[in-house]
Amino acid sequence: MIISAGADHGGFELKNKLVAFLRQEGYEVIDNGTNSPDSVDYPDFAQAVARDILEKKADFGLLVCGSGIGISIAANRFKGIRAALVTNDDYARLSRQHNNANIIALGGRFTSYEDAEKWLKIFLSTPFEGGRHERRIEKIDNI
Repeated sequence: MIISAGADHGGFELKNKLVAFLRQEGYEVIDNGTNSPDSVDYPDFAQAVARDILEKKADFGLLVCGSGIGISIAANRFKGIRAALVTNDDYARLSRQHNNANIIALGGRFTSYEDAEKWLKIFLSTPFEGGRHERRIEKIDNI
């Protein structure tokens, strides 16, 4: 499984730790940066990760900005992208089960590494249920 990762300056530290964790777990990771606290624009990283998924270079995405809000909004501008801002175990699970999310978004300033790792594991290991949820995903994609 290939994961595309990206973060702005508010999320680079958490993103770097999670990229190292993913690689340790055997995932291939495309790291789209950023890798410093220097101010950058989160839409650039949301776009890079979204394109990796849409171009089938990656199976899932990981995005981190200060709050997780802006970067998830930017990613969701792309048709076929379903970026979910995850803040607890249930959100991580339900974003995959019911929404078939293909990007997990996290808030680097509000999420501990321990929680982020746990939520990322849940997100990546939870399958989409399909069924009635498929109809809803199709409606989203047709908006």
